[in-house]
Amino acid sequence: MSSELEKLFNTVFQAHPWHGVSPGDPADVVNAFIEIVPTDTVKYELDKSSGHLRIDRPQRFSSQPPTLYGFIPQTYCGKRVGERCSQRTGAKGMRGDGDPMDVCILTEKTVAHGDFFLRARPIGGMRMIDGDEADDKIVAVLESDMAFGDLRDIADCPPGIVERLRHYFLTYKQMPGEPARTVRIAEIYDRVEAVEVIRRSLLDYREEFGAPEERIERLARLLGRGA
Repeated sequence: MSSELEKLFNTVFQAHPWHGVSPGDPADVVNAFIEIVPTDTVKYELDKSSGHLRIDRPQRFSSQPPTLYGFIPQTYCGKRVGERCSQRTGAKGMRGDGDPMDVCILTEKTVAHGDFFLRARPIGGMRMIDGDEADDKIVAVLESDMAFGDLRDIADCPPGIVERLRHYFLTYKQMPGEPARTVRIAEIYDRVEAVEVIRRSLLDYREEFGAPEERIERLARLLGRGA
């Protein structure tokens, strides 16, 4: 019953970008849903209820995202991600920001718009702290990209690209006329740490939303009760 139901759902319904798509393997290749591309002049963000992109806000500064930017599905920045931030930085009482795990994708290709999936290999990340929340940014390379695809660790990445990412994330949340936000990049970490952070976010997701592989069985039971 459940396998037939799963096949029917996959045929009839579009998967939710956050909840309905496999995250892939953090130690190898992950799936990433892209919300923003470098030419965007507004900040798009996933509407968590519907699974569609919505405009979060216009970009009020001239700086634009330096890479493709989105999230890894079936991840959640919760308790374990916050605890890792505290362990690595010494900042006490850190918690995850309650969003999927952000990811920046390096590629030589120009992409016209977001709202798509791609496959990428994590090479490192930035441990960003926004107030008392961990807001990690995984850095990955587009699979088979001609310019960046062979990079294995963020140490192999051109330093200027890392600095450009650092500058963007330290400034993009600051709105004109608002008090200065307490945002800092506490650490630039390597591929091994990026894998650990993603794995923690996968566990946080399961704690928050349950095991994805059990959902069809649960749905089948609920449909059976209503029959």
